[in-house]
Amino acid sequence: MAQIIAEVSRTFNEFLLLPNRTRTDCSPATVGLSTPLVRHVVGQQPAIELGSPFTSAIMQAVSTPELAIALARNGGLSFLHHNQSIQDQAAAVRQVKNFKAGFVTSDTNVRPDDSLCHLVAVMQRTGHSTAVVTHDGTAAGRLLGLVTSRDFHPQRHDLDGPVSSRMTAIADLPHASADTTLSEANARLWDQRLDCLPVLDTEGHLQYLVFRSDYADNKRFPNQAVDPAKRLRVGAGINTHDYQERVPALLEAGADALCFDSSDGYSDWQAQALTWVKKHYPEIPTGGGNVVDGEAFTFLAEAGADFVKVGVGGGSICITRDQKGIGRGQASAVLDVAAARDAFRDRTGEYVPICSDGGLVHDYHVAVALAMGADFVMMGRYFARFDQAAGAKLPTRDGFVKEYWGEGSNRARNWQRYGQGAQGLIFEEGVDGYVPYAGDLNEGLALTIAKLKTTMVSCGSATLPEFQSTARLTLVSDQSFQESHANVTLRDAPATIA
Repeated sequence: MAQIIAEVSRTFNEFLLLPNRTRTDCSPATVGLSTPLVRHVVGQQPAIELGSPFTSAIMQAVSTPELAIALARNGGLSFLHHNQSIQDQAAAVRQVKNFKAGFVTSDTNVRPDDSLCHLVAVMQRTGHSTAVVTHDGTAAGRLLGLVTSRDFHPQRHDLDGPVSSRMTAIADLPHASADTTLSEANARLWDQRLDCLPVLDTEGHLQYLVFRSDYADNKRFPNQAVDPAKRLRVGAGINTHDYQERVPALLEAGADALCFDSSDGYSDWQAQALTWVKKHYPEIPTGGGNVVDGEAFTFLAEAGADFVKVGVGGGSICITRDQKGIGRGQASAVLDVAAARDAFRDRTGEYVPICSDGGLVHDYHVAVALAMGADFVMMGRYFARFDQAAGAKLPTRDGFVKEYWGEGSNRARNWQRYGQGAQGLIFEEGVDGYVPYAGDLNEGLALTIAKLKTTMVSCGSATLPEFQSTARLTLVSDQSFQESHANVTLRDAPATIA
């Protein structure tokens, strides 16, 4: 007969953290959120460590190169989705790796004979007030000059006239060579009182722009996830079908980590694929998943997984549990896998990090997942709300929304992720919908990180390992859950203070 697991399958909503004593040296300013991404010997530094415990889901609707750049600058990591051609995924990886903080690739570009009217339209489209004038009107053309919104006025100048009539020519523009460091560029901006410094190659083609206005912006991100060459880190999702062709292309493009992405990672297919990658490319950290219990974790860890994703059916757009009746409450899954992770560590001397993927509805759920033993979290709906995600921003009567669709939906048709026994989806395991628009990732994630740090302070923890080892959690009843929410009539407008 079937084995019955007596323990109730529980979600993060069913737990609250108990406060611990907060020391005088424990404050939001002193809390550190660094966490290991990959397998390492206990007592040794991991090859890759995140500055903040956030990764974005391996989904078309979420992990774009733009989002990967923003998340890496905040200390996290994106895994660019594999439901695209190998060439396109490799190009997306290169786009992230080629990004240089402080060095901007121009998106406001014109030719010298373009009209000022055309320039105005380009500036309105991009929202930028500085335009590059190149011989061919591209961001990598031979630089001929710069023109800003201060160089002409629509009411004073003939907008049918050429851009060249109002631009500052290259002969009068300070510029830098391609080997200039960001520190050197910033020094020139301030010493020479410049607003913008073009960076050119030896043939005069534009490489980047460095803006004085970006100086403070770069100071905002002290915990960027970067490789030894100071390039932003980026991950890539892979499947168990074309990995022998996809993996070398992604490595050549510069991917820092890979992750097998499956709705059920407890399979011989994934173990065989992990073994192949670790044999042929042992230098690249490769994760496995998804799993929901300790037995499956151990299976993947012994196959060579450098981290393991936890969660089946808990995502906001996932209907795997409805369709197939498999999965587990995310809290129960994380607790079980964390215990197996610790047992594996004690037995082998190697620590294999785990990632909580799915079931994170509220910001405080992140804290609960980390307290239960997750080393980092992976989120889809959360990141899909931001400007940098792929979904279109659409107006509604109640405000803006962003498109969000699951990899198991007919829109994505990611059959490689779902073992339905065919070269295509037989039935959907995800839905296609919308999430409330939340603006810029940098601002939204900063708020979530602030909440996480203050929660850790209340629990008397200054680091994530300390948080995991000392956190206390309690189950909540339905009445306790209701008590957690505001129970007054809320104002429709802010109060007026005399």
